[in-house]
Amino acid sequence: MNDFFPVADDEAVAIARILANDHVADLVDVLNHESRETATELLCAVAFERLVEIFDQPELEGAAELAGALPHPKASKLLTAMSVDRAADILRELDEPARSELLGALAPPLRATLLSILGYPEGSAASIMTTEFVSVPSDWTVGRTLDYIRKVERTRETVYAIYIVDPRTNLLVRSTGLRRLITGEPDDPILSVAPDRVPVTVTPLTDREHLAQTISKYDLLAVPVVDNGKILGIVTIDDIIDAMIEETTEDVHRFGGMEALDEPYMKMSFLAMIKKRGGWLCALFISEMLTANAMQSYEGELEKAIVLTLFIPLIMSSGGNSGSQATSLVIRALALREIGLRDWWRVALRELPTGLVLGAMLGVVGVCRIALWQYVGFYDYGSHWLLIAATVGAALIGIVTFGSLSGSMLPFALKRIGFDPASASAPFVATLVDVTGLVIYFSVALVILRGTLL
Repeated sequence: MNDFFPVADDEAVAIARILANDHVADLVDVLNHESRETATELLCAVAFERLVEIFDQPELEGAAELAGALPHPKASKLLTAMSVDRAADILRELDEPARSELLGALAPPLRATLLSILGYPEGSAASIMTTEFVSVPSDWTVGRTLDYIRKVERTRETVYAIYIVDPRTNLLVRSTGLRRLITGEPDDPILSVAPDRVPVTVTPLTDREHLAQTISKYDLLAVPVVDNGKILGIVTIDDIIDAMIEETTEDVHRFGGMEALDEPYMKMSFLAMIKKRGGWLCALFISEMLTANAMQSYEGELEKAIVLTLFIPLIMSSGGNSGSQATSLVIRALALREIGLRDWWRVALRELPTGLVLGAMLGVVGVCRIALWQYVGFYDYGSHWLLIAATVGAALIGIVTFGSLSGSMLPFALKRIGFDPASASAPFVATLVDVTGLVIYFSVALVILRGTLL
């Protein structure tokens, strides 16, 4: 067991006392480092109110598995007491028949709400929203609204935002903050303290990246999810932060050339890790075979000028590095919506001169390196060393330019055909540029060294 828990004669009592008194975030951190069996035993010893607090934390790893391991009546009661969005998260991760069994044990209104949330695509605004928000009719007063908030505060995810709806149509008309509400007079109409503007809203199918940008742009604590004018729920800033951490983690894994991990690194089984990484590695290895094919095509040139092979690693890495840089910049710009699909030609016009300048910089460094080694005597490149230096310099200009251009265009191509731009991983870009880089290198060598070494 984790050293966090003291050794006592009555261990269950000691654990229950600690879990009841310590901060819930610290307890979640401890539970995440325990095995599933130990974590389940610890949770069974916790008071029910504390159990709800623990499962309401998005940071709790394997929450669905832990909930499924609890006694069935206790698990159903837990889902009822939890916030709706967290209960939906847990049910989404549960396999059948456990999910249906738990849903069947819930009260019909809650079951209908959860099924509605589960029916939306994962990653959409409606899939992470909560239906526990404060809404009041537009004909209420400030005082009546404050009394209502006092009564329902414990059952609402947040009371900082109050949504005002038409009493006849139930359509959202205004929203106001708690600060404005408490500064108003009790007899003032609720609309008198609400900003005179249409509330910022999102649709149920809004993706979480656009949702995060909306919350950031308008500096909101929560944003309502509205369908045909009616508010279905709200997404709070803590929910979107958790969602974006998950999204960023997936993108980082893909960009590293592997499938996104479903569990923390240390919790992944050996076979699962092999499955996540093996497929991409095999695909990249097969792609790299094209590099061998390219070298075989120039086998005769290599036999005549073996000195050219000395610079192949230099040439290949430079092109891959420039391509990876461009890909990283474009993927991030697309994610932040700084650019869109229509801007591909602007990016191309920007990367083309950038690649030329960067290639020229590396070309000068490469030429200087060959000249220095020749003069100092570190290596003798032969009587045609100036032509070899010119070949390396010119090839670097072409390869770095191609790497920058292809690396910046690949995310656009993937996004255009419906793939995640993050799939344009650095290893994938490097593999693409490796093959074309060799072709460019030997093509330049054939032009410059023809009649001398070739």
